[in-house]
Formats: sequence, C-alpha cells, structure tokens
Amino acid sequence: MKHQHFVIFKPYGYLSQFANNDISKHKKKLLGELYNFPENIMAIGRLDEKSEGLLFLTTDGNMSELIRSSQFEKEYFVQVDGNITSKAIEELQNGVEIGIHGTKYITNNCTVYKLTENPDFPDRGKKIRDDRHGPTSWISITLTEGKFRQIRKMTAAVGFPTLRLVRVRIGAHQINSMKIGEVKALTSFQK
Repeated sequence: MKHQHFVIFKPYGYLSQFANNDISKHKKKLLGELYNFPENIMAIGRLDEKSEGLLFLTTDGNMSELIRSSQFEKEYFVQVDGNITSKAIEELQNGVEIGIHGTKYITNNCTVYKLTENPDFPDRGKKIRDDRHGPTSWISITLTEGKFRQIRKMTAAVGFPTLRLVRVRIGAHQINSMKIGEVKALTSFQK
C-alpha cells in the first residue's frame, strides 16, 4: 500500500481527529469535514480545538512517530495577553515548570522572541477580544517537544496567558500563504 501525506491549515474550532467515538457529547467539528481524506488517515502532533495552523496528516504510522520526535522543530506564533517582558521571554527560553497529567514538568530550552509586527493571519471566526481590554503581544516559540497544551501552560506560567495560537512551521514546511482550511498533498516530509 502506498501511503499518502497531507498538510492542512487547521481552522479554529476543529478537533484534530476524523471520527467522534463519543456520541454522547454534542457534535464537534472534525477535520474529515474539510476534505475527502483517504481511509486510515491520522493527524501527526495534534492541535487542540482552539489552536490553528499547520498540521501534518498521514496514513503511515511510522512517519507519525518520526515527525513527533525531537528531530522536527515546531514553530508557533502566539498572541499573549499583555505586553510581554524580556524577563518572561528569557524564562520561556530556559524552561518553565508546568503540570502534565498532575506531574510537575520543566520544559526543555527553546527559541522564543517577540515579533516586531503582528502576523497577517486571517480572522479566526471568533473574536479574541477588544483592544479596550489592554495590550497584547505576539511571540514566536520554537520547540522540539510537544506536551499536552504545552505552549498555553508555558505562557500562563510566566504571566502572559495565550489568546491565539497558530503553528506556522513543522521542520522545513511552513504555512506561508495557505488559507484557513486549505489542504495540500505532499510527496515527502522534510526536516
């Protein structure tokens, strides 16, 4: 069987899955509603319902393990509440303590910097908040790990909660000018 690979600009409000196994919950939006994907497709390195951006999809479980490994950098643009300080950026870079399933965890060193201009992303469909509630900042965070809701926990730990989270790069693949919900077939994944 020849495996198939895709990249998608995951929209806000969608789960990174293709089947809803819990029919008792109210209907959630699933990625399978956006494109006619092949059977056995899986998301690699999920994005939660409120997160957006670049997501790899594949029918190859071995490829999934490789891309989720520390060999692939994942870069996120993160809008945080407040005007982030250089001290908070330094703390993020050096690792902060977060909770993972009830256990304390210190994040690995990572690359973090404040963006000099706001990214030109399309509106996400649900307003984040009004400017009258105070300033916000955009930062870039590049990780080689991916714990459950890690970035949201990291920014909260340094006092600047995440308002919007968009993954812009996985390895050499960038979101560039993709539109929200757009799907592209890939022939390979590049580190």
